[in-house]
Amino acid sequence: MAKTKTWKLWENDKVNEEESKLLRRKADEIPIPLDENSKKDIKILIDAFLARNDALGLAAPQIGISKKMVVFKNKNLDERGFVKSDKDYDILINPRITQFRGDSETSTEGCLSCPDISVEVARYNEIKVKAYDREGKKINKRYIGFLARIVQHELDHLDGKLIIDRGGSIYVPKEKQEFFKKLFEE
Repeated sequence: MAKTKTWKLWENDKVNEEESKLLRRKADEIPIPLDENSKKDIKILIDAFLARNDALGLAAPQIGISKKMVVFKNKNLDERGFVKSDKDYDILINPRITQFRGDSETSTEGCLSCPDISVEVARYNEIKVKAYDREGKKINKRYIGFLARIVQHELDHLDGKLIIDRGGSIYVPKEKQEFFKKLFEE
């Protein structure tokens, strides 16, 4: 399985203008019932996620598809490695959070589209989501704890939001401080 290119805001100390534009735009709804193109896009997203051993989740815009869908691990969140079974991940199509519950907690997050940095981000401990599954059936899901954080992070991508937009402290590697200082001052 070939690894699909991950779209990034920057790479090799240069901003990726074209990729940034797509990552920053609001993704389009997927038509329900699912058409053939949508089914292909869903398969591309799932295959791209399953080909990675370094991601807890992946949103379609991160692979250049500006559509409202995300895929993420739903168990073994502390284990690195490839997802082994269909039961180990969820895919949400046209998801929307219908409820935030509990306190918000701040924790450090990384993102494949914002390489080399981590950011302190506040997220709710519990959320409820309405979406469609890969067959186009309506689903309602409740996510709690770290899994709720992952889902909120991935759904941010569908609105063109990234961890650097969340206003928390940004941690950058020493050897890249000059690049990020210039980047974040602009």
